Amino acid sequence: MFALLKAIVLGAFLAGIVSLFIGSSGATGGMLNVRQVVVADFQFFWSWAVFLIGAGLSFGIFLLMD
Repeated sequence: MFALLKAIVLGAFLAGIVSLFIGSSGATGGMLNVRQVVVADFQFFWSWAVFLIGAGLSFGIFLLMD
């Protein structure tokens, strides 16, 4: 269970970094579907596809490390 929580944090970090580079150039990343999100005067780029892929990969790596 703790591996899943750590994987979610790393997946969010990966999604933020990758979406920042793709979204700041004005692209959507095709199937990655990078979008600009506005939350109370704070704007950032986000992609659910990158988040799920990153969380899944890190979860698998954490399970293999046990």
